[in-house]
Amino acid sequence: MKRFKIVFSLFSFLLPADLAFAQGSKLSNEFGNVSATNTTPVDVIVRFKTDLQDSATDSHHQKVTQRGGFYKATHQIIRSGSYRMNANQLASLAKDPDVEFISPDHVLQSTANALDFFRETVHSDVATSAGWDGTGIGVAVIDSGFTANADFATPVYEKSFVSGDASTADAYGHGTHVAGIVAGKGTNSGGGNSKYQFGGSAKGASIINLRVLDANGGGTDSAVIAAIQEAINKKATYNIRVINLSLGRPVTQSYVNDPLCQAVEAAWNAGIVVVVAAGNEGRNNSVGNNGYGTILAPGNDPYVITVGAMRTLLTSTRNDDLVTSYSSKGPSLIDHIVKPDLVAPGNLTISVEAPGSTLSTNYPLNSLWAGLYLNDGSGHPHNYFVLSGTSMATPVVSAAAAAMLQKNPGLTPDVVKARLMKTASKTFPVSSTAIDPTTLTTYTSYYDVFTIGAGYLDTNAALSNNDTGSGSALSPTAVFNSSTKTATMTVNGSSVIWGTNGTSVIWGTSVIWGTNSFVGSTSVIWGTSVIWGTMTPATTSVIWGTTTASASSVIWGTNTTAALTSTLGDE
Repeated sequence: MKRFKIVFSLFSFLLPADLAFAQGSKLSNEFGNVSATNTTPVDVIVRFKTDLQDSATDSHHQKVTQRGGFYKATHQIIRSGSYRMNANQLASLAKDPDVEFISPDHVLQSTANALDFFRETVHSDVATSAGWDGTGIGVAVIDSGFTANADFATPVYEKSFVSGDASTADAYGHGTHVAGIVAGKGTNSGGGNSKYQFGGSAKGASIINLRVLDANGGGTDSAVIAAIQEAINKKATYNIRVINLSLGRPVTQSYVNDPLCQAVEAAWNAGIVVVVAAGNEGRNNSVGNNGYGTILAPGNDPYVITVGAMRTLLTSTRNDDLVTSYSSKGPSLIDHIVKPDLVAPGNLTISVEAPGSTLSTNYPLNSLWAGLYLNDGSGHPHNYFVLSGTSMATPVVSAAAAAMLQKNPGLTPDVVKARLMKTASKTFPVSSTAIDPTTLTTYTSYYDVFTIGAGYLDTNAALSNNDTGSGSALSPTAVFNSSTKTATMTVNGSSVIWGTNGTSVIWGTSVIWGTNSFVGSTSVIWGTSVIWGTMTPATTSVIWGTTTASASSVIWGTNTTAALTSTLGDE
């Protein structure tokens, strides 16, 4: 089978290199210093100190428009608006006392890059047989859209947030695949002549299709924020209890100021479990960091459930499964949040194909030959497609959350997260290797807390757990000791579900993350000044190795538009 490759060009926010004014704390470091003569248009998200109204005549919006800016949208859940304005007006806007913070409206992308056993591996087949299939639970798939297929019931609600394109169909081919992992019925692979059936883990869940990625798999912060706001607004109508975000972009500022992170926290606080892909940068060793510190936003937010990818090795048992070499590793840049939270199957995953989409057209060998699952000798009806990435692992966890909420609708997002992490399997080898068959490069993965989090998803175990807690389940912060080159975890906040140093009988940290959390990572030669230093990603060589704050190479370490080729699939 041809290995699936996809070229990412995620960060297209550019500023020319004429740097001159001091930005102040209200401006993201990514803007650098911009001269008073720089009239380059920039897309920004402005957060205000007080609530604003969804109208271009609102006084908050006028603070931008009176400086020649253009109003685009309101994001009430984070007290923000999206605008386009000239770069030389940023400093003036930042001085306004009603403005809290100004961020670029980043460009982001999907995180995806021969039989499939993810359901058996995480024991969701056992849960389904017991009747816990997510029935009655709405899962908002914020992705590239959805293409109608016999494997699905029609989404209960659909809306596009792609600028200039109201279609909710999946022109890229990613969203349909993700939705299939959650709630695909397996109809096209069913029947009396079927060898295998490729259905989702929560077949009874309702899909809410919120399209934010275009035909090339690209989108913006503002589109995702608007979709999250829509999910919150429609929560009661469609019982939306889970949001799946199989997308992301590089961390460029603290989650405290990042508007995308603020949006996922708003959903979390509204009672919605938010599940986010970790990213596919685990092989990135451009500055000697062995892939550490490559978690994407908003997976760096401590509230959400951030998911890394495992490979099943094409067996239904768990004891031979290994982490994928491309799965992004923590800690998060800037805040050093311990991520991912757990791992789930995400390699060579079979799910529903969107015929005619960009992925289907460009990678025909990823379409599954019908003879592999039908006994009738049929041809190639383009029903199923193979993809790898943390994008595929994420909906496996979303499906587990849906099943948990079906069984116990009163669970808070924090308890869902804590139960998933506590019951995750923590039996791993010390390390494993993967060899790229094209380059013959060997990649070594260590099974530390920054690689596998709290462990390997076990849906049935999570459903069987009855522990409760009243606090938050914020992911902890890693604290690095530069003298010993070791790290420890600090639990964030005083009202948390898990106690520090194992003092909580139910949720002690050693119970959640295991007793050997840092064993592997301490033996790795990290680029310590890169991951643990005080450098800012937008202005230094943190992770991607460039010192030009005004070029596209700020994030991806290249000056080409095809910035980074990520090979997905650990064969």
